[in-house]
Amino acid sequence: MAAADQPPSSEPQPQHGPTSSQRPKHVSLWRHRDFMKLWAGDTVSVFGSELVLFALPLIAVQLLHADAFEMGVLATLESAAFLLISLPAGAWVDRLPKRLVIVSGDIIRAAILLTIPLTWMFDALSMVQLYLVAAGVGIVSVFFDIANQSYLPELVDGDVISDGNGKLQASQQTAGVAGPTLASGLVTAIGAPLTVGLTSICMGLSSILVGLIRHRETPQPAEERAGFVAEVREGLGFVLGHPLLRRITACTGLTNFASSGIFALLVLFALTTLGLHQVELGIIMSVASAGGILGALTAAWARKILGEGTSIAVSALIGSLCFLGVPLASVLPALPTLLISWFLVTWAVVVYNIAQVSFRQRLCPKPLLGRMNASIRFLVWGPMPLGAFLAGILGDRLGVPKTMWILAGCALLGSLPVLASSLLRMRELPRELDLLGSD
Repeated sequence: MAAADQPPSSEPQPQHGPTSSQRPKHVSLWRHRDFMKLWAGDTVSVFGSELVLFALPLIAVQLLHADAFEMGVLATLESAAFLLISLPAGAWVDRLPKRLVIVSGDIIRAAILLTIPLTWMFDALSMVQLYLVAAGVGIVSVFFDIANQSYLPELVDGDVISDGNGKLQASQQTAGVAGPTLASGLVTAIGAPLTVGLTSICMGLSSILVGLIRHRETPQPAEERAGFVAEVREGLGFVLGHPLLRRITACTGLTNFASSGIFALLVLFALTTLGLHQVELGIIMSVASAGGILGALTAAWARKILGEGTSIAVSALIGSLCFLGVPLASVLPALPTLLISWFLVTWAVVVYNIAQVSFRQRLCPKPLLGRMNASIRFLVWGPMPLGAFLAGILGDRLGVPKTMWILAGCALLGSLPVLASSLLRMRELPRELDLLGSD
């Protein structure tokens, strides 16, 4: 293991495992049956999530007439669990079969979301109901997301993890393109509450597909485990102790803090300040996700042309700059400004995520995957409820347009940790647990 203060190098580092010529050729993921089931289940699940993402804020704004502060509280509760329970959740996920956690998470979230159309039909829907649903789904999503992101390295070899992440991201962004358009049409046809109810069907189907995976994990024997607190500390120490992961985590956390505030007020901003229609908002979100599809398709090209580390830094800068397009929409033509800026933001985010997620999955020992991902979630998603809550307060006191300028400025600052690091000039990132480079 190299010393933590060893100077970074842009040249490929010595590998202690088999060389590329010694590695066996791996089966294409297109013929990997378990991966295809995981991919299909994830695709169905993210389509359902897109319906909720679009319909839930509309319920709050259009049916319950929520103000900026209430929208901030709603967004806060959606992600608060990542701040509160991510670290212990990671330790639990490492002790449980990840497939079981994923399947159970889909089923439980489907049941929680069904309460929205049920209470709406009995004319009992309220902001309190939305708060409870947001908090409940958020708690389950902590376990689900940690297990879901930790499961891919269990199914496929390290050399094709990036390819697997690219395929999963392509599905997620395809759902992002079709989802908002589909959701806006469903909301117009059957109403937002019933649109949320359809998500339960999607998540139920996802649980069936993932449940069909044949691979069975071998949990770490109980006698080999450290104490619960020690396991949590080990995962957090792995992330904070690696100079490159530390920089990436800081960038992602700061950007998420700002973007969560922007997302919390986006529907209110678009429908009231900019005077857009819900169909136009759906078009904006769909076009933005088309940028994500392009990002998934060009991520490998970006890594090849720029280098693995450089692509992380450059995509972070492009994404943060394009967040400025949101407040600019209040002074420039709103629809084209949001279309262009969100397209570029989503392209950059996907390129960034494929590179950095693949890197940390490849780097981390398998027994530590759940705790590593939980620690990352805690550090990068934990700021999200804080950003959303702050956005609600600032939006209520300063107005939504001014708040959007402040949050876009914070997003720009988020790129500094990776721009001011060795990542900017690294062609290749380490392929194993090796504390290469200084921060």
